[in-house]
Amino acid sequence: MPQTAQRVTTKAGAVQGAAFGQRFWRQKMVRMERNLPAQSQVMSDQHEHEKTTHFGYQTVAESEKAQRVAEVFHSVAAKYDIMNDLMSGGIHRLWKRFTIELSGVRTGNRVLDIAGTGDLTRRFAKRVGPTGEVVLADINASMLKVGRDRLLDLGVAGNVRFVQADAEALPFPDNYFDCITIAFGLRNVTHKDAAIASMLRVLKPGGRLLVLEFSKPKSELLSKVYDQYSFKLLPMMGKLVADDADSYRYLAESIRMHPDQETLKAMMEEVGFARVTYHNMTGGIVACTGASNPDAVRRAAPRSRAQHCCGPGSRPGHRPAHQRAGRQTHFDQ
Repeated sequence: MPQTAQRVTTKAGAVQGAAFGQRFWRQKMVRMERNLPAQSQVMSDQHEHEKTTHFGYQTVAESEKAQRVAEVFHSVAAKYDIMNDLMSGGIHRLWKRFTIELSGVRTGNRVLDIAGTGDLTRRFAKRVGPTGEVVLADINASMLKVGRDRLLDLGVAGNVRFVQADAEALPFPDNYFDCITIAFGLRNVTHKDAAIASMLRVLKPGGRLLVLEFSKPKSELLSKVYDQYSFKLLPMMGKLVADDADSYRYLAESIRMHPDQETLKAMMEEVGFARVTYHNMTGGIVACTGASNPDAVRRAAPRSRAQHCCGPGSRPGHRPAHQRAGRQTHFDQ
């Protein structure tokens, strides 16, 4: 074939190939555009039907709340104890001391302290003595590390363990603890009823649960003053001391969204607790709600796979089988 004819044929083939490619991609784009509205509708429907909850005054998907709360406490962990003293004028120590007195904990008991940086753990460790055990648990690694380091600096070790755990699915056996406390932590839990049920499951028959939490002031005047303090002064202090006004604004909002005294009491009774009573402190700004496990009968509550930690305060070899089988996260750096 002459070279000129060959070049013409090659050029024509290239043009045809390019035209085919253009037709192919045009058809593909048309199909994608036709499918896009349906896909968008599916995503919209999924978002519409996803369960929501509150994050402070914001409405968020349930799947998002845990991460958002974690970010808040990662941010405030380092200055948490200082801010507690500033925010309460040191009165939080009296609230916690009163909770300890209500617990009835004595030598040889096993205690679970959920949330916080170890104020209650330190006192309980002294009460239960070397034959007892105290577990400090928190879902937030930063808060748990602050509590662990603080307790070790104070020489609290030997009868204390540190476990990163979700309050809604506690990784402990049934009927394991004589007493459980959760101080200023329940309001941050997404499913409070699930957390209360999980605590009931791991509590021994006759054991005590004590929930120390911000609540609703009984006086209208005190309530107005408290609102001004919470939404104006508290974020300002957070900005000055911790360089984080937003996290402390969330903490104020979360307090307002937490159930009041009677509602929390009814929730605990609904789950199965008995002899539920509450004690108002500082005019109802804080309440300590106590309850007992009436018997060994347990309602079903989820138990998480043990994926948590035991720090240097642990007793060697003292780890339940369900924890030995799971992945461990150690806080001994």
